Amino acid sequence: MTLAGEQAPARPAAARPARRWPGWVPVLLLAAGTAGVLLHSGVPGRDLAAFALYVGAGVLLPGTLLWRRLTGGGRTLPEDLAAGLALGYAVEVPVYLAARAAGLPMLVAAWPVAVVAAFAAAPGLRGHWRGRASRERVPPWCSWALCGVVGFLVVWSALSLYRVPVTGAYVDMPYHLALTGEIRHHLPPEVPSVLGERLFYHWFVYADMAATSWVTGVEPVRLVYGLSVLPMMAAMVVLVAVIGRRVSGRWWAGVAAVGVTYFLFSPVLREGVAFTARSLFTAWASPTQTFGALLFAPVVLLLISDGRRGRWVALGVLLVTLTGAKATFLPILLAAALFTFVLRRERVWLIPAAMALVCLLGAQLVLFGRGAQGMAVTPFAAMRVSWGEMAGLSGPEVVAAPLTPLIVLACVHLFCLACVWSGVLGLFGRRPDPGVVFLLGIGLAGIGAMLLLGHPAEAQLYFLEAARPYLSIAAVCGVVAALRHRRVPWAVAGGLTVLGAAVSVAAARLPVPGGALQQVALPYLLPAGLAGLVLTFWRKGLVLGLIGLLTGYALPTSARDVVAQATPRPPAGQLIPAGALEAGRWLRDHSSPDDVVATDLHCRPTGSRNCDSRHFWISGFTERRVLVEGWAYAESTLSRVRLFERSYLAVPFADQARLAANDEVFLRPSAAAVTRLATRYGVRWLFTGVNPALDGYARLRFRNGDSSVYEIAPTRAESVNR
Repeated sequence: MTLAGEQAPARPAAARPARRWPGWVPVLLLAAGTAGVLLHSGVPGRDLAAFALYVGAGVLLPGTLLWRRLTGGGRTLPEDLAAGLALGYAVEVPVYLAARAAGLPMLVAAWPVAVVAAFAAAPGLRGHWRGRASRERVPPWCSWALCGVVGFLVVWSALSLYRVPVTGAYVDMPYHLALTGEIRHHLPPEVPSVLGERLFYHWFVYADMAATSWVTGVEPVRLVYGLSVLPMMAAMVVLVAVIGRRVSGRWWAGVAAVGVTYFLFSPVLREGVAFTARSLFTAWASPTQTFGALLFAPVVLLLISDGRRGRWVALGVLLVTLTGAKATFLPILLAAALFTFVLRRERVWLIPAAMALVCLLGAQLVLFGRGAQGMAVTPFAAMRVSWGEMAGLSGPEVVAAPLTPLIVLACVHLFCLACVWSGVLGLFGRRPDPGVVFLLGIGLAGIGAMLLLGHPAEAQLYFLEAARPYLSIAAVCGVVAALRHRRVPWAVAGGLTVLGAAVSVAAARLPVPGGALQQVALPYLLPAGLAGLVLTFWRKGLVLGLIGLLTGYALPTSARDVVAQATPRPPAGQLIPAGALEAGRWLRDHSSPDDVVATDLHCRPTGSRNCDSRHFWISGFTERRVLVEGWAYAESTLSRVRLFERSYLAVPFADQARLAANDEVFLRPSAAAVTRLATRYGVRWLFTGVNPALDGYARLRFRNGDSSVYEIAPTRAESVNR
């Protein structure tokens, strides 16, 4: 599918290189380099081999065979493999959930065996081992470029995560680990750090990690902190390039789309004030977003491509798993499909719209229990946060902020997005094909959700992040369209790009008189006059110059950010006590998955007066449910937050009676207090620091420098089961 319904010029087969091996050289080098980085980072060779074997033979291979059978296969082998990996995950997760519900989690290993055996035995399926006879070859330079991007992501992972001790990693990593342990042992899942609270969240990625841990024997901490996201990131790079190639008809456009997706960011001209376009460098910090993005990419690929009827089956499987992986993508899909239908009047787009609506309703009613996880319709919420930070306003003052600065900041934010995706201007005045219209619909939906919704942790920005790859592809398609009618010399277009970069650097140093709003907004809007000058002499070819001007304005910040991602950082402070992992594993190995733990550790050591209740490492390291640990992300907390009035981190625990009974055991130990926890809540273990006062009321089973594990006498705990 190409722009404006045009067909890309076919190249004679004889012009293609006859040798195939050069395209595999960068892949082999990337695989060897990645293995070296992981081994150097402390991943045991046995774990690495088991993980690679499981993902390759247990997810990638059966997923690729099913993809070829249902869709007819892609035009290239990398397309089949990347989309096949996504489809393999989409099948693996529900199979694991069924196996876990039946109490036989290892049964998840049966589905790839059955698929591979069927495709090996059935004569009508054997042809799918080879794929399309008319398969297109990926140019070797393209393989090198894409492997270079994946290699950069591996280096970034090593610098930002692998070299960081588990005790000093990003605040949410223990939460991801806790959810993996929860779904490894229980269904339906609960919030592992708040006993008895149903888990209303996007949690299917943790089912993949749990399945991988069961089959391979690899520790969940190894998967969460170093392995599971890697193949997802690599496949996403390939799928972005493939979609770009499909809609533009050119491989260089696909590679350029990858470059824009990963390496072009909004201009940042004032320290601490950023109008983000969101980056994909959240892959480890938000595995739910990474997993959802990978599942959504083949959905887009299917909808912009012609194929067999079986593609609707593949689409359904992907959407069902996407529902629990990251439902953020469902309203985006719904809006984009309806947008395409309205503009193109092609009824086929009503099918994915209906499928997205059904899945969205299912997610809301079943997975999220009609809750909103703090998300609400709050226009200009991100702008209110920026205005509060700029003007030094407190919560109530932010709520009462006048509309004028919010509109100005929204315009500045949109301008920053235009700098990243200015290539979309090349589509104006033309009739792009439905695939490009669909990509634009995804982008508009993501931007619209960012502007209209609000969340205590600004999670509405994930809608923009979800749309980022597709806005990037649409922008490159606009550049392709502009190049067809270029009426401006390359020197002029390049000069305007350099001018935009120079103006950006100058604007960052420009002293601006006036209040906070003028000081922030005027430097961002400085090139508006230059853009107006270009528009004054508008010709179809001059759009390329305008694209260059706006893109140049984003280049200095982008260069700084890319360099920063590839630069070693000072080691993070120790946020988790030394020896905590050892203590948690001891408790895991000496207890039952159904045992309940109590702790007096609820707040992260941040030095803040408020309790930062993002404390999850006990439930993460022990893989056990905790009576009360951290409650920041529980629905019972987020549902009580009033936007802008106070932080969700300042919201107290919902059940103060439970918290008081829990903490009494550690603050004022007594036989009655311990018995109360055991009989009322089923607590069997106490996890705390050094607290000798507990020695007379529970049995000390493990202690190191910073952690102690006590067991409540079995006679007291057994009364719960009577």
